[in-house]
Amino acid sequence: MKILIIIPAYNEEGSIVRVIRDINKHAPEADIVVVNDGSTDRTEALALEAGAHVLTMPFNVGIGGGMQTGYMYARNNGYDVAIQMDADGQHPAEELPKLIAKASDHDLVIGSRFVEATSYRSSSARRVGIIFFSKLVTLVTRQKFTDTTSGFRAAGRKVINLYSNYYPMDYPEVESIVYLKRRGCKITEVSTEMRSRETGKSSITPIKSVYYMIKVTLSVLMSAVRYDKPKAGEIG
Repeated sequence: MKILIIIPAYNEEGSIVRVIRDINKHAPEADIVVVNDGSTDRTEALALEAGAHVLTMPFNVGIGGGMQTGYMYARNNGYDVAIQMDADGQHPAEELPKLIAKASDHDLVIGSRFVEATSYRSSSARRVGIIFFSKLVTLVTRQKFTDTTSGFRAAGRKVINLYSNYYPMDYPEVESIVYLKRRGCKITEVSTEMRSRETGKSSITPIKSVYYMIKVTLSVLMSAVRYDKPKAGEIG
């Protein structure tokens, strides 16, 4: 398989080199593209020096726009599998073989912290959110999910094409699963370890957390109806 690792990055100069080196160590067969989302630090230069291909956005477009750009790059260059990884070191590269092994017979493979017991620990508030959204998506799609907010994912060609055409812009991880299920995609979860971010801090403040909960819930409920029928000209 021709494999691409997509790393969306915004001001991640403290961790980006280590992330790229870890990928090269544990998945040397994969190519790496860093989507530099308008960073104002040395993220772009350091990623290039570490050997990754870099797509630099003219300004910060957010995770949705950055990921869609990465999927368009994967589609246009004929990749069979595109794997999303965070730039802050939360997703251990040694777990990549688990996702790659499942990618040949699933449209999307999600690295889950909760499908089996792992060493990952989170705050009570974050865990409540994870559980809530997993149960919501389980209800809407009628498939059990344990970690719908995980950004550690491997997408096959069908999903690469779908995400190239449409990818939710704002807090997209949860809604993007419902979108795929309504397109008949085969999705599975595999147990993976994850770490706390190595550098920087989360952009989600307590106030943004409230907005996130309301916005994503409404998006999921609306998408349950909106994506029942493909848009004209959309690949499905």
